[in-house]
Amino acid sequence: MADVAKSRKYVALIATGRELFWRHGFRRVTVEEICKKAGVSKMTYYKFFSNKTELAKTVFQSVVDEGVQQFKELMLSDVSPSEKIRGMIMLKMESTNQISREFLEDFYTGSDPELQKFVSEVTLGTWNSMLTDFQLAQSKGIFRPDFKPEFLIQVSFKMVDFLKDEKLLALYDNPQDLIVEFSKFIAWGISPHD
Repeated sequence: MADVAKSRKYVALIATGRELFWRHGFRRVTVEEICKKAGVSKMTYYKFFSNKTELAKTVFQSVVDEGVQQFKELMLSDVSPSEKIRGMIMLKMESTNQISREFLEDFYTGSDPELQKFVSEVTLGTWNSMLTDFQLAQSKGIFRPDFKPEFLIQVSFKMVDFLKDEKLLALYDNPQDLIVEFSKFIAWGISPHD
């Protein structure tokens, strides 16, 4: 797989898949569109991915891995606890930038059971691996000593319900604003913050 990951065409498919899935969701994007935009033939596409779901899973996993790496670097950085909290909010803002409502619906609440199962498993696995980072940060005084990091895991799964709530979504210009609001609320409550 190392040769595959280094292939220019493979990288183009991943980048194009990410761009199109983010903008249009999973259902509305076709393999043909991905190939055309990436400049890759369908024959080459199918050398790398057996179907569109496999590309979507690969794209999702790569984005999650990138986010986890950035989070770990932030947690290990030599900045104040408030700067780390700010950094976590910024990472959330950047990671949700340009994600369409269609993406959120298709990947988190859509009709492809294989993709939904994968997203749920990756999300849970990621939160569980980050639990150790949160506990370490807590021991360094970044979080309150009485805070239960496991709470974040449970609350994060409620975000999917929020994204299904039409009344709640109507309060915001786009789903990203709701996600960022949710993240800020978890980090700072309702108190004013710089």
